[in-house]
Amino acid sequence: MVYYLIVCRSLTYAQRTHAALERAGITSHILRAPKVIDQEGCSHAVKVSERSLADALLTLGRVGLTPKRIYIMASDGSYKEVLL
Repeated sequence: MVYYLIVCRSLTYAQRTHAALERAGITSHILRAPKVIDQEGCSHAVKVSERSLADALLTLGRVGLTPKRIYIMASDGSYKEVLL
């Protein structure tokens, strides 16, 4: 299955992102950003399914939470940045 990682600037923003998505009925999970995509060394990410990304971005826009970066996580374990 394909997932997206919404990279947040801190754990607090990841928690706020996760909470906003859960309130909207979108399943998400908080995790440390993998080393291959974590440029600052302290980022956290929120993982959402491929089918939930559009709704997640709309929800985050409504509550004023802007993702730092978004990556697609393929089933083979690779990551590619998604440009919005």
